[in-house]
Amino acid sequence: MLNKPRGVVTTASDEKGRQTVYAFLGTRFVKGDESWVSPVGRLDKASEGLLLLTNDCEWAARLLAPASHLDKIYHVQIDRVADAALLESLSRGLKTGEGFLRVKRACILRSGKRNSWLEIVLDEGRNRHIRRMLEDIGIEVLRLIRVAIGPLPLGQLPKGGVRPLTDGEKSKIDRALPAGEGS
Repeated sequence: MLNKPRGVVTTASDEKGRQTVYAFLGTRFVKGDESWVSPVGRLDKASEGLLLLTNDCEWAARLLAPASHLDKIYHVQIDRVADAALLESLSRGLKTGEGFLRVKRACILRSGKRNSWLEIVLDEGRNRHIRRMLEDIGIEVLRLIRVAIGPLPLGQLPKGGVRPLTDGEKSKIDRALPAGEGS
């Protein structure tokens, strides 16, 4: 698991010379080596937080399969004070240029005078899902942090920090997948 910092791209190499997630993995992950790992899903350049990496393509495919419906939990800072109507709108869903998008759950974590932090749970994810929904209703995302994937929390892993999953953490994820998907 990696705590991806903001501004880093989720790719092996970048034609624009931007820093990639592989900068945090050290030299032991050389492409073609059996220890090579690939990201399981993506976080866009402006997003941060929990990113899983693996060399097990079948496991990654099970996690990413639409049928897995593993919850992904995000903490999202927006440019205004949130209210119940906003939460209802996100849960009900919106037609956007990308089709119909909705969240599984949304709640207000805290609000200040000019902005709020929301917790948003997705059980499916399309490219820039949360950002597209909020942008479509005129709300700017100031920060977006993935804090959990299924039963696996980001915890206290520092930004840019990387560590292997424990056997117990991997087992928890496998058990959270639909029957037959985690074995």
